[in-house]
Amino acid sequence: MKLSDYVVEFIATQGVTHIFEVCGGALAHLLDSLYGRSNPTVVSMHHEMAAAMAAEGYARVRGTLGVAMATSGPGATNMITGIGSCFFDSVPTLFITGQVNTYEFKFDRPVRQVGFQETDIVEIVRPITKEAVLVTDEDRIRYHLERASHLAMEGRRGPVLLDIPLNIQRAEVDPATLEGFEEAVDGPEPLGEGLDQVIELLREASRPVILAGGGVRIADACRGLEELVFRTGIPVVCSLMGLDSFPHDHPCYAGMIGTYGNRFANLAIANCDLLIALGTRLDTRQTGTRPDTFARGARIVHVDIDPFELGSNVKPDLAFNCDISAFLSALNSLEPSVDDGRISAWREVVDGYKARFPSFPQPGGDEGRDGGGDGIDPNRLMNKLSSHLPEAAIISVDVGQIQMWAAQSLLVRRSQRFLTEGGMACMGSALPMAIGASFARPGAPVVVIAGDGGFQINIQELQTVFHHRLPIKIILINNRCYGMVRQFQEQYFEGRLQSTVVGYSSPDFVNVAKAYGIPAKRVSIESEVEEALDWLFQDRAPRFLEVAIDQGSLVTPKLSVNRPLEDQDPALPREELRAMMTLEMLE
Repeated sequence: MKLSDYVVEFIATQGVTHIFEVCGGALAHLLDSLYGRSNPTVVSMHHEMAAAMAAEGYARVRGTLGVAMATSGPGATNMITGIGSCFFDSVPTLFITGQVNTYEFKFDRPVRQVGFQETDIVEIVRPITKEAVLVTDEDRIRYHLERASHLAMEGRRGPVLLDIPLNIQRAEVDPATLEGFEEAVDGPEPLGEGLDQVIELLREASRPVILAGGGVRIADACRGLEELVFRTGIPVVCSLMGLDSFPHDHPCYAGMIGTYGNRFANLAIANCDLLIALGTRLDTRQTGTRPDTFARGARIVHVDIDPFELGSNVKPDLAFNCDISAFLSALNSLEPSVDDGRISAWREVVDGYKARFPSFPQPGGDEGRDGGGDGIDPNRLMNKLSSHLPEAAIISVDVGQIQMWAAQSLLVRRSQRFLTEGGMACMGSALPMAIGASFARPGAPVVVIAGDGGFQINIQELQTVFHHRLPIKIILINNRCYGMVRQFQEQYFEGRLQSTVVGYSSPDFVNVAKAYGIPAKRVSIESEVEEALDWLFQDRAPRFLEVAIDQGSLVTPKLSVNRPLEDQDPALPREELRAMMTLEMLE
């Protein structure tokens, strides 16, 4: 059979139902092998970056392999941002690029290019993939495909790229004689006496906190986490990437930590005496720029699948290099428990933080609110949106101020997903990830939350939404600027708003959406919000809602450089903060 037919058949055997691509000459044979197939189905995107991000969204929702393809040269390089995001956020993906014929490839010749659109994509993406391979021997295709699939899913997950030249795509192969890849089967590393030490720490702790990172969801360990919390009653805070790993309506949920985290969550971290960090890098967006002050009064247990992340920023007292699900399963089997009186008292303290510092303005007054302003408050908008989101909704959130407003104030339930990019954090990612998510879970309600700046980066994918009549609801929050950088310029550059406001512009988004055949409307005052959200979710068809907010809207609270995590801006009165600290307050 033709090698390109073999590639497509292999992808089908991996349970991949959709392949995201943009056509090109160097993909010709692979595209022809996909013609007329329904398994896998081809989804033609309108930019290769969007195709890569659609595969990312697909893989995030299914927890299995996502696949995207692009042609050589600009097609391959356009996918780089999506590939990088999958690498940094541990998303299992296979990227296939077409390449010029091997007899047109320069290899070691000291020339820049031989074939038309020849580009050595393998060397370009090698630092942001688990493996990147130029396939030069058709008889090795089975080996490369099986190894790629294995590497993408094994250990800390991530992307793999196969670059397949045209003459290799059209080569004839005999499947019966192809050499396969034999994966080494290693049993799980024993957790040893460390678990007994964790149990002892739990017994001694008066103010424990569990930090759920993105690794909890990746490891399919959400139920294991809930079981641990059921047994212990310990408050749970989440990282940005771990937001959907624990239900926000659970009485033990205590918010998102970090630079833009909920103030009440950061206070819980600052005052805890035991921190169990699950599947998180503990990077400076979580710890602040002074990691030595992070959870400084706590014993720290750090669990991660990647051994290089353990202790890279914050030194733990106990470190476990293992799968999060395996760790929680083993720990729960020991039936951990803590003193109910102490933990109940600690939970009351954390609940007091939550009541004092809500993330959105409260009816009857904004006392304790961080920020605010006239018109539609973005945090309150997110809270209102929460009550309109259907069960099993997938919320795909772009990068910028809107990402933080959503993370601070959306209430994500157990059946819902919160998708957003963390490591690469590319504006324009929400819409293509939502498209991939919609194909990953057909019929599921999908909601995009984007800003005006980021949305313009992949606005062309409105055509993909319309073409497939995907049930995607788009909420565009328009402050007529690049708000996050504008906020940074106001704080550190005396309000010189170059390129965020000065020189920036955007179109009439409602008319743009309508031009793509998607019903659209605009809302600009708070009294209109409820009716607009009712309209947005009126049916299962795609709809577009633009929400106009004040250009000066801020993300608050926000941690400034060189401040400990609990001391966010706007700064609390010193005596008030001191009264909430069990440790000595850092000046």
